Parts: sequence; C-alpha cells; structure tokens
Amino acid sequence: MLVCLTSLYAQTQPNILFLNVDDLKPMLGSYDYKDICSPNIDSLAENGVVFENAYCQQAVCAPSRISLLTGLRPDKTKVWDLRTFMRDMNPDVVTLPQIFKQNGYETVGYGKIFHGARNGDQISWTIPYEKDDKLTYADGFDYPVTGKYQSEEIHKAYQEVKNQNLNYKQRNRLLRDKGFRPSTESLDVPDDAYEDGAIAVQALKQLEHFSKSDKPFFLALGFHKPHLPFVAPKKYWDLYDRDEITLASYQKKAENTPASAYHTWGELRNYSDIPRQGPVPENKQRELIHAYKACVSYIDAQIGMVMNKLDKLGLRENTVVILWGDHGWHLGDHGLWCKHSNFEQATRVPLIISAPGYLKNKSASTMAELVDIYPTLTELAGLPVGVHLEGKSLVPALQDANNIVKDYAISQYPRGKNKMGYSIRTNRYRLTLWLQGKFHKENIMSNPDIIGVELYDYQVDPLERKSLANEIEYRDVKETLKKKLLGLLKQ
Repeated sequence: MLVCLTSLYAQTQPNILFLNVDDLKPMLGSYDYKDICSPNIDSLAENGVVFENAYCQQAVCAPSRISLLTGLRPDKTKVWDLRTFMRDMNPDVVTLPQIFKQNGYETVGYGKIFHGARNGDQISWTIPYEKDDKLTYADGFDYPVTGKYQSEEIHKAYQEVKNQNLNYKQRNRLLRDKGFRPSTESLDVPDDAYEDGAIAVQALKQLEHFSKSDKPFFLALGFHKPHLPFVAPKKYWDLYDRDEITLASYQKKAENTPASAYHTWGELRNYSDIPRQGPVPENKQRELIHAYKACVSYIDAQIGMVMNKLDKLGLRENTVVILWGDHGWHLGDHGLWCKHSNFEQATRVPLIISAPGYLKNKSASTMAELVDIYPTLTELAGLPVGVHLEGKSLVPALQDANNIVKDYAISQYPRGKNKMGYSIRTNRYRLTLWLQGKFHKENIMSNPDIIGVELYDYQVDPLERKSLANEIEYRDVKETLKKKLLGLLKQ
C-alpha cells in the first residue's frame, strides 16, 4: 500500500523545467521590446505570467546564480565574485535542485547552471552533471577547445597555445594579442554546432526518458548565450538589418554620481576587436548590438524546440516552466558595456513562470527578485519551504497579477575589497548607497560609512541621466529609502 501511495504521489507532483539564460536582459517581445525576434519565449509568456519588475541580487554570474540556487543573498552565501566556491563558504546548504532531489524528483542539469560550484555541484543531481564537452554535437563539428567558436582559423590558434602551460587568463590574453579572440562570430553552421544547440538536443533526449518514468523531474537547462563572445549561426544574424540598429540614446555618466557606480568593462576589452581604451566606435557598437540580438534569437529557437518536445510528449500539462536571466547587460548606456553595476540595465532581468492551474497571458507588477524563485518553485511543487530562505514566494502573483508580494528589490555590487554598493529599487525609485569598510564580509555595521549616494526617479528620468540624491525636494524620499534599505540589510 505504501508503494502504491508513493507512486501516486510522485505522478501527481508537477515537473519543473528550469530555463536559465546567461546575460539575458528583458530585450524580448513579451517585455514590449519591438525590435527582437523571440516568438518562442513570447509564446511561453502567453501561457504564464511575466514579472515586469524582476531584479538580480548581484549583476555577475556566480553571485547571482548561487544566490538564486540557495535562496540566500550574497552577503549570506559570501559569494561576491567568480573565485569563491559555494560549498567552501556554505558546506551544508541545500540547493534548489537538491531539495527536489530529496523529495523524490529526478534532477538533471545541462549547460551553465551553477557558477561558483565545483563540478556542477554533483550532490544536487540524481543524474550526474556533465560539462558541455560531454554532449553530442552535430556530425562533422568537433567540440572546440573553447566551446565558443567554430572558425577553423580560431581553432588552429587555440591549438597552438593550448600546450603552452598557460592559465585561462594568460591564454585569453595571448589569443587577444594575436587577434584570435573576436567578440562576435557569424558562420553558416547548424544550431547544434554550438554548445547551446547541443544542450537543446540533449534536453530532447532527456525529456524522452522522463516521459517513460513515473517520477517527477526537475530539468535545468543553462543556455550560455547571449554571454560573450556573441556567436550564433548566420541565420539568426540574418533576422536583423544592422543599418536599422539603434544605439543607446544616453551614453554619458549620470550627473552627480560617484566614480564607484562605473567600471571599465574589462570583460569586453578582453576581446581582440575591442579598443583597449576609450569608447567603442559606433560601427562596432552596432555590430555588438546586432550580435546580442542574434544570440537572443538563437536561444529563443532552442527553447522553442524544447517546448515543442514537452508538448509532443504530453508533459506540458503537468510541468511548471520557469525562464529567467541571471542579470542584465549594458549595451552602451552610460558609456557602459557588460554588467557589473547597480544600474537598471544591469540589474533588471526577465522572469516568466508558466504553471498549470495558474494565470496565463498576464503581467505581474509586483517587485520581484531572483532570490524569490526558490520559495516559489518549492511552494508550487508542494515541498517544504525552508524558514532560512531570504526570498518570498511569488505564487500570490501567479494567482492574481495585481497582488504585490513585495514593494522592493535589492541588488548589490562590490568595488574592490572594501567597498560595496547596495541598491534598493521600488516601482518608482532606486537608491544606491556606497559603503566603505570590511563590514560586508560580516554584517552591516550599526553606523555604516556611506561614501556615495545615488537616487533616480524613473517616472521622470527612465534613462538615469541625473542622480537626485542632493536635491532638496527628494530629501524625504532619500531618507525613507535609506532607512528601509539599511533596515533590510541588517535582518
């Protein structure tokens, strides 16, 4: 009898299809961005709820992903950079896929899920996690040394340097100096000649396996693009006319802002076709934006294949599908590229949830954070929600799009070892406090050393042209948000 009940319980549990896309900002049709081709993600949005005001905890891969996958903010995980490993700081933390595994789910991940966890955090998966080079690629296309390019010329260059006993940074620097590390690539190759296409192909095989099992599944697919380098098959580039690409309309630093708010976008400058200093020329800006859009459309097509397979196998009706980006991306606004800031373009992310029995084709106005995903998915699956989690379940907004689950989102970004910018975003304002001291390695001090303040009013200044922190008419707003932000950080 127990076996029968257990089997029945497993069959009625919803599956989870967990789609994360690296460096994806809300440049999607479902977010009212008109000049993008994203029909499959838009279709997913029509079958679910779009969270218009979703934000990451820190605009860089590892801290953002570790925060989401543990349900804890970066100051709790103590992962603020790309060099710190999650379980070195949190050896006993139970990750999101791990809690599903502990409750009878088959859990499997392909692509970039964790960043900042050794070997993909094997304890989280029932099916061993494998790096992308273990996946099956298209016939005739060998997996490249970098996993990022298909150009034979670049492959040859990589072959020449790979045996020189260089570390990752040294190798990339040498390739950049030799001119063999371009920021973009457009070749007429099949989708699965690149790693993201191979991930989608593997996902189709895995869904076939799941369709024959009576266990619920948690399938995580981590797509790499539109992360640099911006490489995608030519047919996705052909969707856009570069002459019609528009550049960021405001490419200056905001007035009255501290230097800490900015960075020199070294991630992009590591590529051989980007100036070492100074601004990106306009023609290169258009190429980069064109390439970013091509990558978005390429990933959209891979997601479409997976969703079609889910439908074909009859799994869609009992599967929660969630799509999220780990942070945004600057495309020239404020003279910035990449992420690594507390500005809107770096912190705002797409978040779409399609769950059986919940709203469809709705937009939720509540503020939301990536840290809210852990409690949301566990509640949707009827799993125990840990009291240690720092996010809030967004299920009320899936039931009624007008429900306000929370009225704030917090992001942060460090500058060096002794400076941290904490940003609180409400539906109208953003306040950022730049704090000095090693306190962020422990807890917020009772009297924090505030060395810089930014305040933006998006109702009158959506492009963040001027910080209003010193304006008399915004004094009360600044003090109210400051008190709220410091109070939340001390919890």
